[in-house]
This record gives sequence, C-alpha cells and structure tokens, in this order.
Amino acid sequence: MASIFGFRSRDPARDKQTDLARFDRLAKLLDQITAEIAAEKTGLENRYRSKSTNAAFLVESMENGSTSASKRSEVGELTKSILNCEQRIAELARQTSRMKELRHSLDAIVDENALGRDSQAEYVKSAGRPG
Repeated sequence: MASIFGFRSRDPARDKQTDLARFDRLAKLLDQITAEIAAEKTGLENRYRSKSTNAAFLVESMENGSTSASKRSEVGELTKSILNCEQRIAELARQTSRMKELRHSLDAIVDENALGRDSQAEYVKSAGRPG
C-alpha cells in the first residue's frame, strides 16, 4: 500500500499471515513443552510405583524380621525418594496446568486477533460505501 506521503505500509493480509505464523510457532512450542512435561511425569510415575512396591516389600520383610541392617537403612532412602517423586509429580501437574492456561490464552489471542482484524476490515469497508 502506498501513501500520498511516500510511506509504504504492508498489506494487512500479509500482517495477519505474519502474526498467525508467530502464534503458530508459539503454540507449537507450548505443545512441545507440554509433551516434555507429560513424558517426565509418566517416567517419574513409573519409578514412583516401582519404589513404592520395593518399599512395601521391604517393610513387610522387616515386619517378618528377615532383613539385614543394610536393608533397613534402605527404607529411609526409599521413603526420601518416594517423597521427592510425589513433590515433583505435583510440580509437573502444576506446570501442565499452566501450559494449558497459556495455550488457552494464546488461542483466545489468536481468535481476538482474527475477529478484531475482520471486524475492523468490515468497518473500513462499510465506511467507504455510500449510504
């Protein structure tokens, strides 16, 4: 588009396309991060189940009196590890929630951007029509 003052502006359709490309890259990044969080959480949940099972068998063995002193000290380590897993899983759940909120916000921005431009374009078109 050219102006009488020599200032050239870009075509609004091109601007919209550029904006949508940026939003698309951001959406893909948010989706990638969400997938990374999910993968970490899944792996951690598997380890958590394994450690919980090991701890249960170890405690049962202790109750039966058939464990060595070294195995008894292992209970403390397993307990610490299980608690760390629980805390990390909770943090990953919070991060997943935040990623979903961000993704939802991004979708709303894209919708607003699309509607705002279309509405503005319709307004500009109707303003130029004779009444």
